[in-house]
Amino acid sequence: MHLKISHTTHYTFDAPIPYGLQKLRVTPKSRAGQTVLDWKTEIEGGKVELSYFDHHNNQVDLVSATPGTREIRIVTGGTVETTDSAGIVGAQGGFVPLWLFLRQTALTKAGKAITAITRGIDMSDRVAGLHALSAAILTAVRYDKDGTDVSHTAEEAAQRGHGVCQDHAHIFVSCARKLEVPARYVSGYLLTEGQAQQAASHAWAEAWVEGLGWVGFDVSNAICPDGRYVRVATALDYAGAAPVSGFLHGDHSERLVVSVRVEQ
Repeated sequence: MHLKISHTTHYTFDAPIPYGLQKLRVTPKSRAGQTVLDWKTEIEGGKVELSYFDHHNNQVDLVSATPGTREIRIVTGGTVETTDSAGIVGAQGGFVPLWLFLRQTALTKAGKAITAITRGIDMSDRVAGLHALSAAILTAVRYDKDGTDVSHTAEEAAQRGHGVCQDHAHIFVSCARKLEVPARYVSGYLLTEGQAQQAASHAWAEAWVEGLGWVGFDVSNAICPDGRYVRVATALDYAGAAPVSGFLHGDHSERLVVSVRVEQ
């Protein structure tokens, strides 16, 4: 399958920005299940100072804001050829040892609600156990696009009983680590039938299975990622895989508009 992707992030400010530095994780790489045919990133109101691969093997572009700018527009996109690998990504890449993916973070720290979801999940057969975990999360935490933001933790979303794909990914990662299974957060794109235009990119999780390597689980859609998915970045949680992160100095307020388009 060939997927055409366009992702625009547009900041506008009510006062000039004297200084700002942003990390972009918006460039997918060719890897198991996907081949990047073409991709480019264009920036207005800033410039790329350097590009590098981080410890999770994500491509990171370090962007400085143009001093005095009142807007920053980041337009990234291209064409990716994908295949259906039943969610199996395979071997670990990057410089991070597997044991690090057992460590809870501020966004994934388990509490009573996370512990309750993991209760009764049998990991003697890891693949079956992970599928059961994904189903249990969706039962306990329904998908709801309203009332959540990137600052909410897995435990908070589990307590509320509803959340978005980012919450489901964090809850899965938290639960898996609670069950002593290495797990990580994934950011990327999803082709949605009849809905090329989307409000944001997508998120899901991956867990480590001996003999298979990393295997993806999209709790929100109750499936393992297939040929409709494009992986961009992985990390311990959203903070390390966010498409755009950083800081902007100055006495100002800002408005952010994100637009994503994914089509075959």
